[in-house]
Amino acid sequence: MVYVTLLIGFVLLIAGGEGFVRGAVSIARKFGMSPLLIGLTLMSIGTSLPELVTSVQAALDGAPGIAVGNVVGSNIANILLILGITALIFPVMVDKGVLYRDGGVLVLASLACLGVVAIGALSRTAGFIFIVLLVAYISRTYAIEKRNTAALRASESVRAKARQENLWLAIVLTLGGMALIIAGARLLVSSAVELATAFGVSETIIGLTVVAIGTSLPELVTSGLAAIKRHTDMALGNIIGSNIFNIFAIMGATALVQPIPVPNEIIGFDIWVMLAATGLLLVFAYTGRTIVRWEGGVFLAGYIAYLGWLVLTL
Repeated sequence: MVYVTLLIGFVLLIAGGEGFVRGAVSIARKFGMSPLLIGLTLMSIGTSLPELVTSVQAALDGAPGIAVGNVVGSNIANILLILGITALIFPVMVDKGVLYRDGGVLVLASLACLGVVAIGALSRTAGFIFIVLLVAYISRTYAIEKRNTAALRASESVRAKARQENLWLAIVLTLGGMALIIAGARLLVSSAVELATAFGVSETIIGLTVVAIGTSLPELVTSGLAAIKRHTDMALGNIIGSNIFNIFAIMGATALVQPIPVPNEIIGFDIWVMLAATGLLLVFAYTGRTIVRWEGGVFLAGYIAYLGWLVLTL
């Protein structure tokens, strides 16, 4: 029965991801918003909801390893696994101006996460600061994109296509896709955790691997589909926005609901892997206008090595 649930969850993720990407692109066209802005805000928030639900529930259940490991593990998976697969499907275009702006915020968020992890506890004060930083980031991103006439001025063909699209249908597709993504992720995570627990794996390892991968599947599906449809700017925006959202929103909301300690395993190793993955992303992005397939292969190989290390140290 557990394997059937896993399969159902995967099917829901695929269907939800398809609907979400279609709806998000339609909304972007309708309002003259760039696909990148949609990826940085609406898509990153929507695909990070499974992490939010999982981490808050884990904190309430007294499982700090899952709560914190979910965030750190998801950020590692987003870059090494998801962006790696996305780049292998189709090279990911990089907007240097956006990278300087949002890449800087990602570095700030990652260093803030390091600070909390180094302290050894996620307090309500830290949670409040994280939420304030998230609101400031989203507001600033929207304001800058609105002022960027180049991003807002669509071509005549895009405008004509936007006029033909039904806004309400796009909204239904986006919200419906988001709902299917969340439902599918929850089925996958609950089933995977049940299987992992049966094998006697610690909650921190479960949070860093099974739960992190499970809750990151929405990003994988939406980024992969965005790459197939050649909306790679949306895919990159989804990864950067999701990682920022994971730290500021998920850790922030979790701390406000229930302050928790940070497991020693994360302090000693995994937080540094997250920082290294973030640094590698910025290096690859800054050294060219695209993240090419061989760089995607490096990401994926790095994730396989990371999982291998976790298995060896069980």
